[in-house]
Order: sequence, then C-alpha cells, then structure tokens
Amino acid sequence: MIAQEIMAIVDENGQLSLDTPLTLHKHSRVKVIVLFVEDEIDEDDESKESILEDLKTSLQQAKMGKIRPVSELWDGIDDE
Repeated sequence: MIAQEIMAIVDENGQLSLDTPLTLHKHSRVKVIVLFVEDEIDEDDESKESILEDLKTSLQQAKMGKIRPVSELWDGIDDE
C-alpha cells in the first residue's frame, strides 16, 4: 500500500473535496481514513502568545546570566 496525506473539506452532504489532486497515474480503488482537525483549543493549553512571552523572558534571563544548572531543575519536584 502507498500512502499520501492530502487535506480536504467535507461539504454539507458529507462528500470529500480534496485540496489537491492525488498523484496517481491510473484508475485505482483507494482506502480512505478520515482524521478530523480539531478546531477547538483545549483550555488547559497555553496560547502561542503566552508561550512566546515566556520564551522571551527566559532568553533575557539567560543573557543576564540568571541561569541554573540542569542538575538542579528537578530538585524538590518529588517533595510532598
């Protein structure tokens, strides 16, 4: 079996409309597996803006020498 990943739209009648044509050179029967793209963002997930801001802060701290050895990152994590 050969696999191709192609995005598509499902219309109001449940019919698939491919964004781009399949690259086949002959008429073939195919097996279709539909994976739905989730539009909703999990509320527990951080926004891209929040993550970017945290990364900028971390970079500024590193440039100022405010760093910790990797060996200390997990210190106290198992304390109850």
